[in-house]
Parts: sequence; structure tokens; C-alpha cells
Amino acid sequence: MFVARPPMPLLRPFVAQLWATDDAGAAAHTATPVEHTLPTGLMHLVFRLDDAPLRLRESPQDAGVLLRGALVGGARSRYVIRERSAPACSVAAVLRPGAASLLFGGGAHELAGRHTPLDELWGREAALLRERLQEAPDAVSRMALLEASLAARLPRVRALHPGIAAVLARMDAAGSVAAAVAHSGVSHRHFVAQFRAATGLAPKTWLRVQRFQCALRQLRRGDALATVAADAGYSDQAHFGRDFVAFSGVTPTAYRSRLPPQANHVPVALPGQISSRPRGARRG
Repeated sequence: MFVARPPMPLLRPFVAQLWATDDAGAAAHTATPVEHTLPTGLMHLVFRLDDAPLRLRESPQDAGVLLRGALVGGARSRYVIRERSAPACSVAAVLRPGAASLLFGGGAHELAGRHTPLDELWGREAALLRERLQEAPDAVSRMALLEASLAARLPRVRALHPGIAAVLARMDAAGSVAAAVAHSGVSHRHFVAQFRAATGLAPKTWLRVQRFQCALRQLRRGDALATVAADAGYSDQAHFGRDFVAFSGVTPTAYRSRLPPQANHVPVALPGQISSRPRGARRG
């Protein structure tokens, strides 16, 4: 089971979404589910509540890393290969730009491109909260508990630079870094530093990810590839195709043929596997 919802209004400036999975009653997998997790430009705070590890690889040849427990997934600018060996039970929050300083006491750029054990940032509190989440009776209760725990940290808030906040509110996939710098009222160097601290990514990279996400939404609606490329602001269809493969590891046509139920989780097969996860299967 996968459930997701927006957070309470108090958290919405910092948290984009809460989600939880609970596949405890699912049948054992006959093959290892593998998927490409696509970049969104956002950070994730994830509590894995079971003992089954999750393996992440940068490429099919990479041995990867095994992840357990409570983790902070930093913003990424490319896909990562996600592989799990058993049904999973997790609860998580998708974090907006600026949340890193509130929750972790540092900039998002310090956590970008990797997964950081939460106990390195929260100490014993991470383990205590995970234990409480494990004791909660169901996925909905776990989301409510995580939400309340995040809200309790709000007194520690350190506001995002107002110039950066204003730019993030109006920047879209077709935005210009030069125009954003001019609108922010700070120097180019200071803007880039503040932007990376808020989002984890450099401005140009962040805009590329947003353009990719815009194209992804159109692709899922069934628009023609040439239309998607033009509307999303790519110079041509070839440019769109190159960027799409760089961010997702698959071509736009291959993505559309799979059309996963969750846009940023694409079932794939590693070398030596006959097939990937069946279409329509849930994520854990």
C-alpha cells in the first residue's frame, strides 16, 4: 500500500508531501524489483522501518550502497538505480528548498547527491523517532506522527533569504539564471551560494531538472515528443532526448512504454535479469 498527502498548513512552506508504504502483507518477490528513481530537485527525509536493506547504484556496474534506518536523501541531478529485496515499510517527507537549515542545521548543498544517516544530524533523536514510528499501527498514523515531529521543530526555523525565496516562487523551467540574479537583488556569486544552500543544486542544474519534470508531466499526458520538447523549452527534439536519458537512464519512448504509476520511479532490469517489475506494481 502506498499513501501520500500534503502536510498541515504550518509545514507547507517546508514540506511538499508526506508519503508512506506498508507492504508487510505482500507476497515475497520472485525477482528483485529494480527501478530508476528520477531527479526532482527536492530532498527527502525517509524512515525505513523494516530491516530489509535498500541498494542504490549510480550505474548497473556500480556495486552500490546498502541503506537502512532513517536517512536524508539529498537533491540529485541524475537518476539513481533503486533495488530492494523484500516488501518494505517506510514513511517519508519530501522537503522544499530552505528546509535543510530548519531540520538539519546546514545547507542543502552539504547533503546533495547522497544519502546521509539521520543519526549523523539528529543524534539519538533519530533512533527514538524511528522506534515510535515502528510502533504506530498503520501508514496513516505514521504520517501523522512524522508530521507532528517535524512541526515541533519549527521554532528553530531560520528564514530563507528573501531574495532567493522570491526567485524560487517565480522561477520555472523556462527561467533565466541572469534574470533570477537581477530579481534577487544580490550579486551573482552570493545568489549561487544562497541558491545551493537552499536547494542543494546550482541554479542552472536546478532549472534543467525542473524543465525535465515539466516535460515528464507532458509525456505522461500523451503529448507528441516534438510538442513536449518545444513546450518544455528544449532547442529541439534531439536536445530533449539527450537530457531525458541523462536524467532518467531511459529514452522518452521507453519511459512512455512503461508509464509507471509513480512518475519518478521507472521499473528497469539490471544486466542478467530477464524482465523488470511488472507494470502497475507498487513501490516500497
